[in-house]
Amino acid sequence: MHEISLRAEEIFRIGNWPITNALLLSFVSLITLILIGILIKRGLKIVPGKLQSIFELLLEQIFKLMDSVLGERKLSEKYLPLVATIFLFIMTSNWLGLFPVIGPIGLNAVHEGKTSFIPLFRSPASDLNFTMGLAIIALISINLLGVFAIGFKKHFGKFFNFHKPFPVISFIGILEFLSEFVKIVSFSFRLFGNVFAGEVLLLIVGFLVPYLVPLPFLFLEVFVGFIQAFIFSMLTLVFIAMAVKHEGEH
Repeated sequence: MHEISLRAEEIFRIGNWPITNALLLSFVSLITLILIGILIKRGLKIVPGKLQSIFELLLEQIFKLMDSVLGERKLSEKYLPLVATIFLFIMTSNWLGLFPVIGPIGLNAVHEGKTSFIPLFRSPASDLNFTMGLAIIALISINLLGVFAIGFKKHFGKFFNFHKPFPVISFIGILEFLSEFVKIVSFSFRLFGNVFAGEVLLLIVGFLVPYLVPLPFLFLEVFVGFIQAFIFSMLTLVFIAMAVKHEGEH
């Protein structure tokens, strides 16, 4: 069993840029989604077949879920690409990290006279840098969409409302602005903690009791990978809904 590392291990460098095993699998996830998207686009038909009909039905249910949060179909269609991209990227990277053939692929590295095995691929969400970066991207996107929807002044006026007659209201606005940064911690550590704990669990169980015993835990982690992607994307959707609506609509 290779050592459990909290930090993603470096595989190679491109100049001064280190490429870790988590970053490498995120590239694989990205390429996988691009290829699947191209295949789906080429297979679309005006008269849908059974598989296309299933996906269209699923898409309609997704729109209904988004409608319940955003309030109208127009907004759901507008923000679906961002929310769906986040969901598919996280879910794909989580599931690819669970493939049994991925763990044993790696290389032996010598560090301080000690040889250790470094897996070539690692679930991106088990690296805090990945989840933190994804959370920052989501937060920036949420605030940009809020600015585009209601304007810069109205959006940030929710936080810096010093023109209000009561100082308490202004103080609450500042607290709400600080809570935007707390969202980064909430986003990133929730996803990181669940995925990293799952990888450690599978590694230990697979080492102690190999073969059939780890299968229930593997299926559990497949479910967890889906749920974590769903939670991350739904939180993004809820925060988008809060950002793009005028103050009187809340």
